[in-house]
Amino acid sequence: MRSGDNSTGWLRRLFGSRKQTPLDQDRPDLVVVASSFDDVEACSTALDRAAAEDPRWDADAEAVLRHHLRLPVSSVADAVSIAAQDGYRPQHPGGQASPAEDGATVELVLQRVQVLDALHCSQERSRMAGLAQRLGGSVDGWDATQPARESDLPGD
Repeated sequence: MRSGDNSTGWLRRLFGSRKQTPLDQDRPDLVVVASSFDDVEACSTALDRAAAEDPRWDADAEAVLRHHLRLPVSSVADAVSIAAQDGYRPQHPGGQASPAEDGATVELVLQRVQVLDALHCSQERSRMAGLAQRLGGSVDGWDATQPARESDLPGD
């Protein structure tokens, strides 16, 4: 075999080694397929429920995992910066958070794309709880969105 020979290149071209385009977090057709806003509910329980209800969670497809945090206004920038190290970004552009009723805290939704399973969901949930606690806030819960499938649309 000569140097620089790419004898498997034709196989790659034939069968494709291209990576699938990652899920766009801002797609307008994303629907909530799984959620838990109960501190004591295990992620595995929430995901089992999500696999049995409509719209159904697709365990093999990427999802946008969103964590709903409640933080002091002064901590939002720190939370966004720290979470960005793990690939999270705020749901609203520029890190805008929705004002809470009491005015002392804001709701911040941090999200990222990943293939969701019970173990990783639980790890991320714990990570977000630690982040919120360090910054003087709390976590309301999490949800996951995926593109609506034809079977999920009304009238089917």
